[in-house]
Amino acid sequence: MTSFESVLDFSDFKLNSDGLIPVIAQNYRTGEVLMLAYMNEEAFDRTVKTGKMTYYSRSRQCLWTKGETSGHFQYVKSLTIDCDKDTLLAKVEQIGAACHTGNPTCFFQTIAGTDYDETNPLQIFETVYGTILDRKKNPKEGSYTNYLFDKGIDKILKKVGEEAAEVIIAAKNPNTEELKYELSDFLYHAMVLMVERGLDWNDIIQELSDRH
Repeated sequence: MTSFESVLDFSDFKLNSDGLIPVIAQNYRTGEVLMLAYMNEEAFDRTVKTGKMTYYSRSRQCLWTKGETSGHFQYVKSLTIDCDKDTLLAKVEQIGAACHTGNPTCFFQTIAGTDYDETNPLQIFETVYGTILDRKKNPKEGSYTNYLFDKGIDKILKKVGEEAAEVIIAAKNPNTEELKYELSDFLYHAMVLMVERGLDWNDIIQELSDRH
């Protein structure tokens, strides 16, 4: 359990007419906005003390710790107040889906806007990595990923080497379609290796950020 200490008291916040402050929860890795909820003073104090996001339910009029029934907890990475001190931004590690519908985020229904690709590369990497990790924890019959795990580290390393060679060969071809395919294969097998050796994307990103 991680506890924090707030540099501001709850009395420093500008509350709405119900005595609550809105809180936006954001995935600390991908920047994806997950949900909007509210806190009263008790919810805020419990969040800071436990390191788990705790909100005040306006419909039930009681506190609720996100994930207490579903297991989809939100672990606090940071809490930030906006310039008017009337909204909190919580950067969190989200376990499972944030939305009760099973969607990763509560904001999944587009009602207006232009057609554009909002794919977040890190989010895709995290999703694929999560699927591979789930295969290791919960084997599925006929799964190629489980075949690799069953064969062990030497087989995984062999495939990583083979795919790296395929990338080199494809890169000599003027048509980048083959290179795109082979790079995807290589990254997949690299993620299998990461799971096998207990690394995740946070480890890789931290290493890359340290090289700036």
